[in-house]
Amino acid sequence: MILVTGGAGFIGANFVLDWLAQSDEAVLNLDKLTYAGNQENLASLHGDARHVFVQGDIGDQELVARLLAEHQPRAILNFAAESHVDRSIHGPEDFMQTNIMGTFRLLEVVRAYWQDMKVEARSAFRFLHVSTDEVYGSLVQGDPAFSERHQYEPNSPYSASKAASDHLVRAWHHTYGLPVLTTNCSNNYGPYHFPEKLIPLMIVNALAGKPLPVYGDGMQVRDWLYVKDHCSAIRRVLEAGQPGEVYNVGGWNEKPNIDIVHTVCTLLDELRPRLDGKSYREQITYVKDRPGHDRRYAIDAGKIERELGWKPAETFESGIRKTVQWYLDNPDWVAHVQSGAYREWVQANYAERV
Repeated sequence: MILVTGGAGFIGANFVLDWLAQSDEAVLNLDKLTYAGNQENLASLHGDARHVFVQGDIGDQELVARLLAEHQPRAILNFAAESHVDRSIHGPEDFMQTNIMGTFRLLEVVRAYWQDMKVEARSAFRFLHVSTDEVYGSLVQGDPAFSERHQYEPNSPYSASKAASDHLVRAWHHTYGLPVLTTNCSNNYGPYHFPEKLIPLMIVNALAGKPLPVYGDGMQVRDWLYVKDHCSAIRRVLEAGQPGEVYNVGGWNEKPNIDIVHTVCTLLDELRPRLDGKSYREQITYVKDRPGHDRRYAIDAGKIERELGWKPAETFESGIRKTVQWYLDNPDWVAHVQSGAYREWVQANYAERV
């Protein structure tokens, strides 16, 4: 069995679904079920004995210790995190608690569990920490992409909290010998993505006839990776990564935000045309930029390809088409996640920018 934390969120749920589609090894899934954790993401696993779901916090050391003792997982994959930059600007404390203190408390319980293992099991055990390229800060045009040796320069409360968690994981390896692996990934997109992030927000707003809010001039550049490619990278790192190592995971798809929005609009024009025959591009609205908005991220994913033989299977063009089609095919999921709390957040974040 493996333990996945944050396995009801966007990336975590995709990982659990893909894992159980390819393996009979059971998954113990621990998720706090905050606003972005959604058990509907895992609906297809209902009644599957290979999937054990527990609602709880990675910072609850008594609970985590009990789960480890009961289920004896051979590996732990830590997806649990607060992850939305805008939310971290409005309310940074939740990010400090979950991403820093939660990771610390989890590491301490895992260390005690690992140290009590028999020699063979200790040698095979892994703790895989899922992180972000945002810990590296911002690049200017022409700068080389982020490598694993790039200096940490986080610029938002979110990225600072993730940088701190990365440092904790590294320290627990070098100080205590805990066999850790860290992945730093570029922007993900795909099924089950909570619609506060760029791509799903554009899709759901477009279909609802609402404005498509684009920060600043829309020329912020990101590297984009289809979520299922990220899941395959994590599986490969877990299988063959060297303890103590960091692996950057990217899609080799640097694109300005405005190009992403245009692509979404073009696909929707094809797949679900507006009734008035006009393009969804007419709904694009430029709004005030967010504070400290990083200008460019870019991932050099050469190490994971050279050492572990991994590279993404999807191009951006194939992945974004699959993503748009998924949202068109799953209107009930979209409707259910757009709760009153979600609407209040969108209003709070965007009303002041228009």
